[in-house]
Amino acid sequence: MSYDLPSVRGTLTPQRDLSTLTWLRVGGPADWLFQPADVEDLSAFLSAVDPQVPVFPMGVGSNLIVRDGGLRAVVIRLGRGFNGIEIKGDRVTAGAAALDAHVARRAAEAGLDLTFLRTIPGSIGGAVRMNAGCYGSYTADVFESARVVLRDGTITTLEAGALNFRYRQSDLPEGAVLTHVTLRAPAGDAEALEARMVDQLAKRDATQPTKDRSAGSTFRNPAGFSSTGQADDVHDLKAWKVIDDAGLRGARRGGAQMSEKHSNFLINTGDATAADLEGLGEDVRKKVYDSSGITLEWEIMRVGEPD
Repeated sequence: MSYDLPSVRGTLTPQRDLSTLTWLRVGGPADWLFQPADVEDLSAFLSAVDPQVPVFPMGVGSNLIVRDGGLRAVVIRLGRGFNGIEIKGDRVTAGAAALDAHVARRAAEAGLDLTFLRTIPGSIGGAVRMNAGCYGSYTADVFESARVVLRDGTITTLEAGALNFRYRQSDLPEGAVLTHVTLRAPAGDAEALEARMVDQLAKRDATQPTKDRSAGSTFRNPAGFSSTGQADDVHDLKAWKVIDDAGLRGARRGGAQMSEKHSNFLINTGDATAADLEGLGEDVRKKVYDSSGITLEWEIMRVGEPD
């Protein structure tokens, strides 16, 4: 698709193959990939582009399937100018491209507890977008504010109430791009926090297929969570358990497989297409519903067009 795009200080690349930018290594090209130089470059670009031109903000591709036909949009991907981490008192401000693991480690060095982020794949912008969490803690618990560039180029700050955090979800204005996030972290002993993260990594590696091409958890745990993401013990169902109960651990379709190690991880065994991965996910959803009456909801985002 042809777009009339303004000049930028960053990088604009036409027909950029997105498969190399996603953890699952599948997907077709974007019409354009825009990597802004800084917030002002991003703001100027969005204010100048026709409002009818679709834009898609993309993180590090850790929780994403881009379909084989690619994406008819301008994909916006933040790079090195958006990955800084600054700590003042109990507040950690990170560029949206900063990796969750890096934010957790820098905070721990300063005696601040964001250890739940250490094993979450992806960037801090994605963590806000998905209200990422584990070990009983969620991004919503520590979120203070986010700097955002709206679709019309306006730069603004959003606080927690505007995002309507809930389990694995938050609300952002359509086309808005998160650029910086401020978290307010509880204090902790630096050495104890580091030891906790080492233990978390060991447990993750023992139970999850961390050496395979995956996108983290494929499906959200079934209903039974409060608006902030806290589990209701009465309904604390696990997606992996209902997948196992349906006999789908290790299920395959083409080059896609539900991991033998953790059945809620969809993996690319080496030659999967996006259609293989999404198709296997839909097979699992149908068979789980047929066997238990439970409808699994995707946690992985799927975008673009089929081949």
